[in-house]
Amino acid sequence: MFRGANAINLDSKGRVTVPTRYRQTLLDDCQGQLVCTIDIQQPCLLLYPLSEWEEIELKLSRLSSMNPHERRLQRLLLGYALEGTMDSNGRFLLSAPLRQHAHLEKQLMLVGQLNKFELWDADTWQQQIHQDIDTEQQGGFELTERLQDFSL
Repeated sequence: MFRGANAINLDSKGRVTVPTRYRQTLLDDCQGQLVCTIDIQQPCLLLYPLSEWEEIELKLSRLSSMNPHERRLQRLLLGYALEGTMDSNGRFLLSAPLRQHAHLEKQLMLVGQLNKFELWDADTWQQQIHQDIDTEQQGGFELTERLQDFSL
């Protein structure tokens, strides 16, 4: 389970360093093999342990390539997917198209989302968090059944 927001940096070679607190889990669960792709709803990247990504690929393989909406989802998620292995220093290389999609500069946020991470440009992350908090405080949106049953 991945949780927490971590400030990290993008180096000059396009690599990010996974925080130490996650490395052993990733080594144990997937031998450090990760898959990164775009988020189709937000300007960020999604970073999955290989085992979690394989479940996504299985779902994508069940979609029809004849349905334009399903084909588009396959094209975007699979087309941008980059598989790699963390090096001995916990670094993972991001391709230029991935970095461009999320407008990644030097300062990033790696955000745990249970089975995956979101990878954001730090300024964009701050804007998104402020927007999310404002939306929650203002209300005026329809609660799903799951959210109606959710309490802290």
